[in-house]
Amino acid sequence: MPFSATVGRRAARVITDEFIRHPGPKTGLIVGARAEHPVLAAAVDALLPGDRLTVVVDQADRNAIETFLTDQGSWVVDRVKLVTSTADAAPADVVMLAEPVPTDGEFTKRVTELRELTAAGGTLTLPAPVAKAPEDLIDLAAEFGIGQDLVLRNRPPLRIHRFRFKTGTLELAEKIVPAHRPSSVPLTSKMNIDSNGIAAGAILLGLAGLAKTTRPKSKLWMLPAAVALPAAAFFRDPNRHTDDDSDAVVSSGDGKVLSVERITDDRFGGAVGDAGDEWLRIAVFLSVLDVHVNRSPVAGRVVDVFREEGGFAPAMKAAAEHNVACYTVLDTVHGRVAVAQRTGLIARRIVNRAQPGALLAKGERFGLIRFGSRTDVYLPADAADALVAPGERVVAGETVLARWR
Repeated sequence: MPFSATVGRRAARVITDEFIRHPGPKTGLIVGARAEHPVLAAAVDALLPGDRLTVVVDQADRNAIETFLTDQGSWVVDRVKLVTSTADAAPADVVMLAEPVPTDGEFTKRVTELRELTAAGGTLTLPAPVAKAPEDLIDLAAEFGIGQDLVLRNRPPLRIHRFRFKTGTLELAEKIVPAHRPSSVPLTSKMNIDSNGIAAGAILLGLAGLAKTTRPKSKLWMLPAAVALPAAAFFRDPNRHTDDDSDAVVSSGDGKVLSVERITDDRFGGAVGDAGDEWLRIAVFLSVLDVHVNRSPVAGRVVDVFREEGGFAPAMKAAAEHNVACYTVLDTVHGRVAVAQRTGLIARRIVNRAQPGALLAKGERFGLIRFGSRTDVYLPADAADALVAPGERVVAGETVLARWR
């Protein structure tokens, strides 16, 4: 089976995302692609001035790939180098495997080879079959994984894994663009829906169909059918334009500002270069009518993600301080920042897709909370000034909550 039939266009877009979102100048390395392979095509489309791309090809495919590149023009030909062995390739900032990893004993050998070709602070991206992933992949992801995405609309379905073997720089985090998330499914040019919404709507419609089939004379089926659309709409995920001012801190959630206060909290560590534990905390309440997709308020490197048990008090009440919560802690060029996703009276599930070691762009989607909830942003108290007040409405990824001094 040709590689293009194994890794389709949607999976290829995820595989090449670290290369696409890197502003350059950067180096990329593709292993396992053939002529007009979707991974090769996506990487070529992402080339910028100053970029360099190396492609490891079989000798039998070289002529076809050279023809493909020539058809793209001299600008591409000058930036792409073909080699027939990984031994002839230099370490690259972004390494991409264009074919699913072997599921037998060759897996460790292949990953070791690719790891040696990943430059310090760079990333390795590889696809693995969902049904039969290598056992060693789990251990590798636990130690070096910075993210993974499930691509169901591929034959077969694939899970795309991203690894970083050495720490990425904070300066790069300031420059990258938000990652492509296959969990955010486009409906229109301006509106997406999170995959959780598609699942919720499909389940409710399935229940309606089952009820209609098993009890054709009953109107019970109308209840799940009527709820399906509102449930799916809850997970709407509109596109947002984020302020590119490096001193601006944007909101992590849609809703109403509950409080702006200075507090002491020793759970996150101090600001970079400072051992202080005093924070400027801006809390935002999200009603069931608000968009519940959370975005990173700053550009930074994820250093910790942890959860704390608690209750389910109404999110707008002071008691919500002790609700179940998930904290994402980031290092930034301005200091350490934390984001808390808190449950509320109705919210009982927090989805957090951030992983330690990952770089998040400002305004990048990293999770969501199901139904009413609260999102808190913690900033070093002496490094930022709040620009919002209690009662104001804010929009995730767009409203500037604070500004770095």
